[in-house]
Order: sequence, then C-alpha cells, then structure tokens
Amino acid sequence: MYQKYYRHFLKGAQKAASPGCDLPVLHMACHSHHYWADVTLDAVNEYWYDAAAMADQKWEKIFGEKIPAFQRGIASALNLPAPEQVALAPNTHELVYRLLSGFDLSQPLHILTTDGEFYSFARQLLRLEELPNVQVTRVPTQPYATLATRFEQALQSGRYQLAYASQVFFDSGVAFPELLALAERKPEAAQMVIDGYHGFYARPTDLGKVADKVFYTAGSYKYLGAGEGMCFMTIPRGCQLRPLYTGWFAEMAELENRSEGVGFGNDWLRFAGSTIDFSPLYKALAVLELHQQEGISVDSIHRYVLNNQRRFLATMDAADHPILNRENLIAHDLESGHGHFFTFRCGSAQGAEQLQATLREKNVLCDRRQQLLRLGFALYHPEEESFARLFT
Repeated sequence: MYQKYYRHFLKGAQKAASPGCDLPVLHMACHSHHYWADVTLDAVNEYWYDAAAMADQKWEKIFGEKIPAFQRGIASALNLPAPEQVALAPNTHELVYRLLSGFDLSQPLHILTTDGEFYSFARQLLRLEELPNVQVTRVPTQPYATLATRFEQALQSGRYQLAYASQVFFDSGVAFPELLALAERKPEAAQMVIDGYHGFYARPTDLGKVADKVFYTAGSYKYLGAGEGMCFMTIPRGCQLRPLYTGWFAEMAELENRSEGVGFGNDWLRFAGSTIDFSPLYKALAVLELHQQEGISVDSIHRYVLNNQRRFLATMDAADHPILNRENLIAHDLESGHGHFFTFRCGSAQGAEQLQATLREKNVLCDRRQQLLRLGFALYHPEEESFARLFT
C-alpha cells in the first residue's frame, strides 16, 4: 500500500531541510500538517480554470457537483446516514462559533468541556466567560482512565446546554475513552460537539449511532493531507438552532425568491457562511478520490500507522534515550486508544526546543507545545523506516 501511495508525493518534500545533512527528510510533524499528494496541484489548476472560464456559473458546479461529492466522501469515512448534513467552512472555529451563536446569549449558558481542548476553542471560551451569564466547567483530562466516567457524570446532571470534547487530545495524543458511547447516552436537551480534528482520517470512526445526537468537526489540514481551508461540521437531522452568525450562503436555496425574515433550511445550509475560496474543496475532494482509486481506507491507514508506531517503540526501548523514553511518553498503550502521534515530556519549554533543534539537524521535522515534543506518523513513512536516527 505504501509503495502505491508514496509515488503521489512531490520530490520536493524529500529534499534536505538541514544544511550539511545528507539524510532525507523524515517528516514527523504530520499530526500538524500532512504532506500534500500531487493530485492537489491538478485540483488547484482545475479550480482556477473553472473559475476563470465559468465566472458566476461556477457556483452551479461547486454547489451541484463538488460539494455533494465531498459530502459523500466525508459521510462514507464516518458512516453518516445523511451526507447533506455536512456543513462546510474554511475553519472549524467559524463553524463552532456559528453553533454557539445559535444559543440565546441573553440567557444563562452552561458549557461542559475538558482542560485539554485546542487553543482556538479554549481561547473562545475564555472570552465568552467574560459575559456574566456564561459558565464553563472544565473536567480534567487526567487521569485518562476515569475521564469518561467523570465527564458523563457531569453531563448527565442536566446542568449544561452544551458539551464539547476532543476525540483525540491535541497535547497528548490520547483518545477520549468511550466518547462515542458516552455521546449516545447524552441528555436530549444538551447539544454536544466532538472535536474530531486528530481523529478524522486517522482513527476509524463510526458516527452511525450518534449522527443525529452530536456535531462533529474536522478538516483536511491534517490527516487527510489536503491543506488548509476546508473544514466541516456534521449537523444532526432535525436541528432547529438559528445561528445569529449567518451568511448569504444559508439562503442559497431561495436566493431568487427571498422571503421576508430570516429563514433556515433543514440541511447543512443552516450553518453556511459566505463567499470563500473553494480551491481547498477541490484539493480535499481530489485526495478523497485518490484514496478511493487506490483502495486506501481509514482502517488501512490506521493499521499502517500502528505498525509504524510499534516499530518506533521497539527502536526507542532498545536505545535508552535520556528524553525519548517510556517514562516521558505520555501514553503508549496503542490498543486502548491513541492518536497518530506520540507526545514526550521534556521537562521545560527550553528542553523541548533544544531537542527539536537537535532532531532538525538530523533532518527529522517535528513540533512542540511548551514543554511537550510531538512526533507524528503517516502513510508516507516507508515500511522499512526504523526511526533509529532520532535516538542516536
């Protein structure tokens, strides 16, 4: 599978990044930004020619062909019963804020979340908490073994209008234990959002039982490998929220016969925004189509990455590295639920920065979050890669 897929990557991605190092680049920041397949270049060109040749008529192709095809691809990957419920936007923050704007902020709003959410949502909550009627409860993620029980106990109390949690936590790589089962049992009155950005197209995810119970957000920037600018949020059928933050795309179905007042449709357009650059849509769809042509599924990607991670751990255990070892690795139980990256505690932000710089000298590219160093795994890592250079 690797050999079939790898040929789609541009040679430039393998050029040396560190002067004086002859080793090829080992890209281990793929949890942050996957390399793009070559089909994305053709997709950008296709979008340019469509926009240049069709002008305003391009909307017919985008809304009539491209968006439905992308929605079907997302629905297939997540086992969603209604592709038309997949809303699109340039980033997940726009979609989540549009959801938040559907609540009456003149009334009390109680939000349940964890202390391990990504910066964009965490920052937005801090700002919302400045309002006197917004209260936020953050359940500590650790210990992870009891997180599901503690989170569900709070959720079942009936005190919250909105719950928000990550499928895989961005700082540790740990998958939220039993999150989908918990979502299936949530109180009907509470809306729930699952941040799937580190789960989508990495961990096999079946939303069939909760598709009409939760909003699920993710995008193409990371594991799909199609770049920035194309994100989505799945919408439960029957959703009646009326976003205050709304755009003219939400009236697309009635644009020629606009009625009085602000109406909302019953599909993804309820959460639609306004004019955007749709070249990211073309790129994301091209990658989905490539995977279909090559017979690559999320399950096969996950199995491949798990083998890479096991090989990494075996090499690490034999190396006895002072920092990259099991004592500093936040989680390494691959069977109980883990994302496609490992996170190591480096003792300090300076320690993480120094280790990142040392690895870069060996043409190993990774990233860090304060005192945490993250190492990711992808389908474009060779099957014979031992990861030995990280430990020498």
